[in-house]
Amino acid sequence: MTESNGSAAPERTEEMPAWEKRFRAPRVSLPDWAEDAPDRSLFVSNATGTYELYAWERATGEQRQVTNRANGTTDGVLSPDGAWIWWFDDKDGDEFGVWRRQPFAGGEDELATPGLDPSYPAGLALGRDGRTAVVGRSTDEDGTTIHVARTGEPPFELYRHRESAGVGDLSHDGRLIAVEHTEHGDAMHSALRVLRPDGTTVAELDDTEGGTRELGLEVLGFAPVDGDTRLLIGHQRRGRWEPLVWDVASGTQTDLALDLPGDVSAEWYPDGSGLLIVHSFEARSELFRYDFSGGGLEKVPTPAGTVSGATARPDGSVEYLWSSAARPPTVRSTAGGTVLDPPGMRSPGSVPVEDVWVEGPGGRIHALVQKPAGATGPLPTVFDIHGGPTWHDSDAFAAAPAAWVDHGYAVIRVNYRGSTGYGRAWTDALKVRVGLIELEDVEAVRQWAVSSGLADPARLILTGGSWGGYLTLLGLGTQPDAWALGIAAVPVADYVTAYHDEMEALKAMDRTLLGGTPEEVPDRFEASSPLTYVDRVTAPVYISAGVNDPRCPIRQIDNYVKRLEQRGAEHEVYRYDAGHGSLVVDERIKQVRLELDFAERHLGVSGR
Repeated sequence: MTESNGSAAPERTEEMPAWEKRFRAPRVSLPDWAEDAPDRSLFVSNATGTYELYAWERATGEQRQVTNRANGTTDGVLSPDGAWIWWFDDKDGDEFGVWRRQPFAGGEDELATPGLDPSYPAGLALGRDGRTAVVGRSTDEDGTTIHVARTGEPPFELYRHRESAGVGDLSHDGRLIAVEHTEHGDAMHSALRVLRPDGTTVAELDDTEGGTRELGLEVLGFAPVDGDTRLLIGHQRRGRWEPLVWDVASGTQTDLALDLPGDVSAEWYPDGSGLLIVHSFEARSELFRYDFSGGGLEKVPTPAGTVSGATARPDGSVEYLWSSAARPPTVRSTAGGTVLDPPGMRSPGSVPVEDVWVEGPGGRIHALVQKPAGATGPLPTVFDIHGGPTWHDSDAFAAAPAAWVDHGYAVIRVNYRGSTGYGRAWTDALKVRVGLIELEDVEAVRQWAVSSGLADPARLILTGGSWGGYLTLLGLGTQPDAWALGIAAVPVADYVTAYHDEMEALKAMDRTLLGGTPEEVPDRFEASSPLTYVDRVTAPVYISAGVNDPRCPIRQIDNYVKRLEQRGAEHEVYRYDAGHGSLVVDERIKQVRLELDFAERHLGVSGR
């Protein structure tokens, strides 16, 4: 075996390859803006080589780096008055920490909520009065707590429960607080409660079906008008995510009845006159405006591809972060042009995706395929499995798949059962037989890839990160004859140990997925754990892991690696000093290079 750990990448003097340029090219997130000071914005950028927060004064064009930490910072919130930038301070990616704040114009950081001990974050809402914050916290000892913190006063507890919960939103006038909770024990489907700041309950909403809680609700935001008690929420009553308006004072629910086939999310236009609709369907997305006065949908023009975020500005324009598999992300505006255009090298594009639909044991499976331009099969092929599991791959730009394509591989991404964007039944189907259900879909697409002549059956790589890393290790053990190589990043490897070591919110999710704790349903945990099948693994295995990861903790990975060592199985392990992935560009590039080199050594694909 080979073990290595994080260190500085060696200096490179040769011309930088296209795949590396994609990682190094400056990127920016969709800017957040202050509700009462819309010229003040906050965004994330990798301009320094590490993802950090930046303040942007639109009126002058001035941009200022807000945070500067060795392992990066991406969790930040701009106060409604634009006076403060709040950012979450954890230790080396362990996600356990405190909120700090810094004046928008610059200055010393200060503890934002004195009196609250470190925790995992569970939502944050800031008041327009400039002194009120609703802070969600999660710890192993307390479960979830929600506090109201006001400047100059000790914080007080508003909510507490052992099950997972989170802050939804604070009303425009600060008189109502929306909370998402899973007190019923189903972490996949939240219920809603609206509280006053004194802790009294104003309204409750808990969707049920057939006597069991199987329909989720989510908070999308209070109306941006003082005294307005309308709350925009998402529901699943017709088998997919859709928005409705709930007046929490009267109890009235206004169903928008949008005639759109996919999942729909929404946010208010700043004057409350309409909604910005984001429609996601079959791995692509589009935008609409919904006008309350007319009740109709008006298309907001965007190119074909994926909108990863969108926001309506006070002038009625819409800013959105867009990309496609072939074209790198840009922040655009319906008013015309690019909103933020960072200086520096441009990211090379990649090849477009092709849509493939394959009949599987649970229905039609959607897969996205990329292959080198002009290449014909059979090709060495990478099955790049997404994390989540409640997530989905889309026609969006991704540097890692593009790197595999550059090196001569076809890349297939499978939206297996458990993925979002294909209806509630598809997402919820992975319960109980966790991992095994998803791999049935991956196997169906693998068989198609081989029989169609696209994939070389002797050169198939199974890879993924997080849940995708988990499915990689599980697939290597349950389908040992299907894969020539496995590359797992930050995976679940030993499900029982992972459960006991992971952050509290993920324990709740695992209880929902598997129907209980490892002590209550040991057979289910055993059936879904990669460690159960480790002795059946025949393909060489590469594993990378963050030593501070609270989601897929290091001890359970070490347990799996020890079993590989005892067997003398061929494997390599790379440990790095961060959490569930890295925010440092050099570290990301190093990890991709190690994966490509591992594949080349074992499969002989040198690429370009």
